[in-house]
Formats: sequence, structure tokens, C-alpha cells
Amino acid sequence: MIDSWGEASDVANRLIGSWSLDRVIKSQATMQGIATFTPLDSGWLAYREQGHLRLANGIIVQAEREYVFSSSDGGFNVFFREDPPRLFHEICLSASSGGALSGRARHLCKRDEYQSVYMFLPDGTFVVRHVVSGPAKDYTMETTYVRRS
Repeated sequence: MIDSWGEASDVANRLIGSWSLDRVIKSQATMQGIATFTPLDSGWLAYREQGHLRLANGIIVQAEREYVFSSSDGGFNVFFREDPPRLFHEICLSASSGGALSGRARHLCKRDEYQSVYMFLPDGTFVVRHVVSGPAKDYTMETTYVRRS
């Protein structure tokens, strides 16, 4: 069912809609919530996630995050939702084992480094994994997205 994602340049547009998200921040927290991709006038997509973050100590807090996505010939770009938008990742997708599409990116946040993988699976789900390391941050975060009906 790789047709569910189409070509690499189609992926951003196929994200439009609502997704359930399930996130694990290894040894630190978990989060369940909803992510929504909404078209903007510019042809870009607004990404907004909201949910409940359960910290390792049991405390539950409301969490939210926003980005802006734009299509590119080989995949998509992810920007921080700022004015003007600031680039987070350029994702160039290619076919990987098992019929998935995947792409990697690197981002420096001051002296901390994000190594990220975006995987679009044949079953229509997708997974984003960030491995973050540096003097201020040290964690692995993996989020699985399933389209809401």
C-alpha cells in the first residue's frame, strides 16, 4: 500500500487531516494526543499537536507544538512556526526496505544536535524519531502517527 503515500513529492499533501499521536521520550515521558495538518493560503501546511504528556514522575501536563511544512520535489521541509519561519529540517525521501519511504535530517540547536528520521510506512502510518544529544539535551523521542477516521 505504498500508494497511500504516492511519490516523495506527494507526501506533504497526503498529511492533510487529523492524526492520533503516540510519543515515547525514552526514560522521561510519554504523550498521547492529536496532530492536525491544515492547508495554509501559501500552499504550506500548518502542523499543530495537542495532548497529555505524562512525565516519568507521574505528573500529567498539557502539551502542544506547532510547525509549518512545505512540499519539495523530493519530500518536504519543516519550519518552526515563527515570523519569519525558521528551517528545522529538509527531508529528502527515498524508498527503503519493506516498501516504506524514509528520510533523514540533522539540526543544530545551539550546541545540541538533533538526528532525525521520518518513516512513512506502507500501512499509512508514519513515525518520526529524534535522537538529541549535547550539553543541554540528551534523549530519544519517537512518535507514531495513525490517521483518525
